[in-house]
Amino acid sequence: MSTEVMCTWIGHCFRNKNNENEPDLTGRVPEKKRLMAMKRLCFTCDLKNNPELIEKYKEYHHRSNTWPEITKSIREAGVLQMEIFLAGNRLFMIMDTKDDFSLERKELMDAENSIVQRWESLMGKYQQTPEFTRNGEKWVLMEKIYDLEELGVLK
Repeated sequence: MSTEVMCTWIGHCFRNKNNENEPDLTGRVPEKKRLMAMKRLCFTCDLKNNPELIEKYKEYHHRSNTWPEITKSIREAGVLQMEIFLAGNRLFMIMDTKDDFSLERKELMDAENSIVQRWESLMGKYQQTPEFTRNGEKWVLMEKIYDLEELGVLK
């Protein structure tokens, strides 16, 4: 019997030797057991509090409506996985990136990409600056304040 476990997490296969790197119930490998060095970054952003605009924003992010050039630019910057969640008009984004990922480098790449600039301009119609931000930034890097895995396994 093969010891390979297929998992949907970023399309990789992981070896299952003595239960190492075994995916959890979601098909993901726990952060501390991933085979490649990574960073996880989380951001928040607010949408304009208008149900019609929020629905339109969600439509733009549906897999059938995504712009392939945007996906390509995200991948080229070193983002391995990205998820965006919505609660009311507050967005929450999780980015798993290569260990050498740099926000500054991504910002420079985005500034030089006219398609990314068009996308950002379009999304600006739906997004608003959260009231607690500095410098008018829309996507705000969040501070991690808790990590269950750091507590160890309870027996």
